[in-house]
Amino acid sequence: MTYGTTASARDGEELPSGEQLSTDGEAPGGGEAPADEEAQLASLYRDLAAVDLHPLWTITRNLLPPTPRPRSVPWLWSAPVLTDLAERALRLVPVERGGERRVLSLGNPGLGGLPYAAGTLWGAIQCLGQGETAPAHRHTPGAIRFILSGDGVATTVDGDVCDMHPGDLVLTPSWNWHDHSSTSDGPMLWFDGLDLPMIEALDAVFFEPYPDLRQPEETPHNRSETTAGPGPRFVSGAVRDVVDGRHSPLLVYRWTDTDRELTRLAAESAEPLVSLEFVSPQTGASVLPTMNCGMHRLAPGAHTLPVRRTGNAVFVVYRGSGSSVIDGQRFDWSAGDMFVVPSWAAAEHTSAEGADLFSIGDSPVLRALGIYRELTLAAPQSVTGVFTPATPAAPAVPATPAAPVTSAATNQDQVRS
Repeated sequence: MTYGTTASARDGEELPSGEQLSTDGEAPGGGEAPADEEAQLASLYRDLAAVDLHPLWTITRNLLPPTPRPRSVPWLWSAPVLTDLAERALRLVPVERGGERRVLSLGNPGLGGLPYAAGTLWGAIQCLGQGETAPAHRHTPGAIRFILSGDGVATTVDGDVCDMHPGDLVLTPSWNWHDHSSTSDGPMLWFDGLDLPMIEALDAVFFEPYPDLRQPEETPHNRSETTAGPGPRFVSGAVRDVVDGRHSPLLVYRWTDTDRELTRLAAESAEPLVSLEFVSPQTGASVLPTMNCGMHRLAPGAHTLPVRRTGNAVFVVYRGSGSSVIDGQRFDWSAGDMFVVPSWAAAEHTSAEGADLFSIGDSPVLRALGIYRELTLAAPQSVTGVFTPATPAAPAVPATPAAPVTSAATNQDQVRS
């Protein structure tokens, strides 16, 4: 949305910036505007634009919509395309200072060419080849790594060498030195999630390269796993009340532990979906103050009710296959696919065989500000069409979005905050 006015507009005409006069053929206060008053209004708008002032009465509806209107749109990137392009980049593009990382970022088409998966979240696939080192650096945006495939790679975080294996979650918190090194004879692929768009919006991005290519390798490896404390590393569902400005002292969450906890939750629940959030074992808060990380297990034959949540989310399919209906569009997915659920989009999930999905979101910020909302709808959505993901040879084919649903909850809908 843009709001600046650079010329006058007649009744009903859109101003160059997208603003409109507040009423058709009427003065801002109501009633017909005489010709001389219309000319005076046109002059007023020109003069306001000349000194970079904006008349609120022309933009109120854009600034204060009844429900969130995220710029990002529901979208999906398919694993075969992601993997093929990452492997091509591996052969052609070295990892070195300057570029720093061999990363392919998810660019949401709703964001006008920005390299962001959603308005507040960066999502990407990163590839490290045999014997390579991605140089050490640090930055104010916080990051997580969810390992998709490969072995023999470690991320060193402020001197702690964290070995990485498929299904592991590794944290590289804000302003922590980190580098990635491979001793493997094959590549490793992982998902990168960062709060970069959020930190950029706050004009608080700082970056610093480490003096050497790598940090000194300290022993033993994986120190945080023994020093973080014995507290719970997961909570069922999502963190609701705990807000903490510090990151988790535990830097690695192992898939073996995550899988065991999901199995326990599924055995104790009759619900089609069980979810856990990774948390700090010391405080119970989300792993980063700006991002939450979760894992979700869909039972075979599961079909969840649609839920709307404030905050953006990026999902990574770790195992299995299924589909999600997001604001009326059906997105079919399988292992390795990545998809976006924008803020307040209605999302429901189904799987015939069962599936495990990893996710990141920005809910810790919304909870800290007291503006997190969640609405469970009473019935499945009507499917308006099926999304076809892009390939290098053909663009994506999004279905026509479903009509927006009013924010008012019915007696059957369940609201949480």
